[in-house]
Amino acid sequence: MRIDLHTHSTASDGTDTPAELVRGAAAAGLDVVALTDHDTVGGHAEAIAALPEGLTLVTGAELSCRTGGVGLHMLAYLFDPEEPELARERELVRDDRVPRARAMVGRLRELGVPVTWEHVSRIAGDGSVGRPHVAAALVELGVVPDVSAAFTPDWLANGGRAYVEKHELDPFQAVRLVKAAGGVTVLAHPLAVKRGEVVSEDVIARLAAAGLDGIEVDHMDHDEPTRARLRGLAAELGLLPTGSSDYHGSRKTCLLGDFTTDPEVYGEITRRATGAFPVPGTGGAPRRQV
Repeated sequence: MRIDLHTHSTASDGTDTPAELVRGAAAAGLDVVALTDHDTVGGHAEAIAALPEGLTLVTGAELSCRTGGVGLHMLAYLFDPEEPELARERELVRDDRVPRARAMVGRLRELGVPVTWEHVSRIAGDGSVGRPHVAAALVELGVVPDVSAAFTPDWLANGGRAYVEKHELDPFQAVRLVKAAGGVTVLAHPLAVKRGEVVSEDVIARLAAAGLDGIEVDHMDHDEPTRARLRGLAAELGLLPTGSSDYHGSRKTCLLGDFTTDPEVYGEITRRATGAFPVPGTGGAPRRQV
């Protein structure tokens, strides 16, 4: 089995619609794909309706978190999307995205960049606007050569010249909320230092003690020594090691299935989940377990 547990669609900051994404996953030879848009489940229904036969969809989201002044992302899988407390927190994060993006545009203009809110809004379309859309505008304006180059201290990296904070969950609260909604939590790209400051291994250990299920080990922003270090940390802490592409369509260079998760790890994720089942085949809605 080929299993990719971290992808994005136009419901947040990817360039493929949810339908295009699941069709692309099947064409790439994947057996399982997780749709994990930022702080939203808005793409799930379209993905389910378009799900090709032979492909299984794992419903999820990537939650924006912050602790000790460091931003991090929490992948949440197979939770009940209607659980009210978690739904309310996702809404608070989404509601803060537009004023935050507008503020980043303002800072960029103060730095002499001729970007406009209309430009960023056009790129975001119906998606949940965020830094990647601002970064894409910088690419289109020729300010940076690619999206990754926008995520530096000069521009949009955490603490960068044009960075603006937003409402974010405490990661310990995120673990609690996802668990209460029947879901499974995996810390996304925990040592991706090229993105900015990362949390310490002590924080990861405390998250594990608080109920974190896994850490994303195989990721494009982790080099081989980092993956080995994370694999050892996962074994030490009893965490599930996952692998994923973090696919964003044409917005990033990674392809669907570039990194994958071991089938036994995937099986354990599905065994732990009680909020929803993976969706197989040609459609239907995620069912709650009883």
